Amino acid sequence: MLALAVSPDARAGDALKARVGVLRLSSSAPVFIAQDKGYFRDAGLDIELKFFDAAQPIAVATASGDIDFGITAFTAGLYNLAGKGTLKVIGGMSREKAGYPLIGYFASNSAYAAGLKTPKDLAGKRVAVTQVGSSFHYSLGLLADKYGFKLSDVKVLPLQSLSNAAAALKGETVDAALLPVSTARTLMDAGGAKLLGWVGDETPWQLGAVFASPKTSADKPLVTKLLAALARADREYHDVILAAVVDGKAPVNDKTKPLLEIIAKYTNLPVEQVVGNCAYIDPDGKLDIKNVGNQISWLQEQGFVDKGFTADAIIAKDYVKPD
Repeated sequence: MLALAVSPDARAGDALKARVGVLRLSSSAPVFIAQDKGYFRDAGLDIELKFFDAAQPIAVATASGDIDFGITAFTAGLYNLAGKGTLKVIGGMSREKAGYPLIGYFASNSAYAAGLKTPKDLAGKRVAVTQVGSSFHYSLGLLADKYGFKLSDVKVLPLQSLSNAAAALKGETVDAALLPVSTARTLMDAGGAKLLGWVGDETPWQLGAVFASPKTSADKPLVTKLLAALARADREYHDVILAAVVDGKAPVNDKTKPLLEIIAKYTNLPVEQVVGNCAYIDPDGKLDIKNVGNQISWLQEQGFVDKGFTADAIIAKDYVKPD
């Protein structure tokens, strides 16, 4: 089935149409590669990418049928929808992993000058995230657990989008923000924020996933084709770019440059910035199911996610490759 799914002989007229929701971040790199290099087309798919500015709206749009697949970070909103039976996780995507910068902790210049120098100093500070229960909020919670301070001691400010959080950091209306490196890089380069550290170095976790509504996940030909095309791109991205990363950056050479240029095209960043934004993705698209269970338990304990379900209830076992 997988061999058929990636056959280049698939005719355009027979292509299955699907809308995929993503963010313009390096954590979606395999999606961009599969689209740009024709891997979706080879699999017999006609994919339309829909771009969002935060992860939780992607989950809502997937559950409502506005898009067919969501590929983004786990959030409380996603888990609540999945717990009600309106979403199924069908594959893994990005991970926070040491050595691969993705989400960072950033301080405003004034807060940094006043002593906010490391991630553990965020206790008691005003910290911007996109939304309550977002991947950024969860990352902050993991940090609090690691260093023994209460998340309630942090004044968490949900500003609804990455652009709003970045603007607040630059304008110094917050002390700090959790942002993807691709969003924060321009701030750092312009001297508008200070890097405190990376989430992957402090608290590694399974950040992203591929998910769909139960109706879409029941369409096995469609899902199988999508996952096969993504698996092809996952492997290429891992073997060409991630395998070459040294000190958090990928080199630009004849082998890596074509893929880096694709990522740059979809993230609206120059290649020189993309090289330091290479999110880790399992080469086989595996999902860390145990970690997903830990996320759900933590979010339930915080009151961000409804109780009464576990990871087993939301994962489509016909498709997911356990880690």
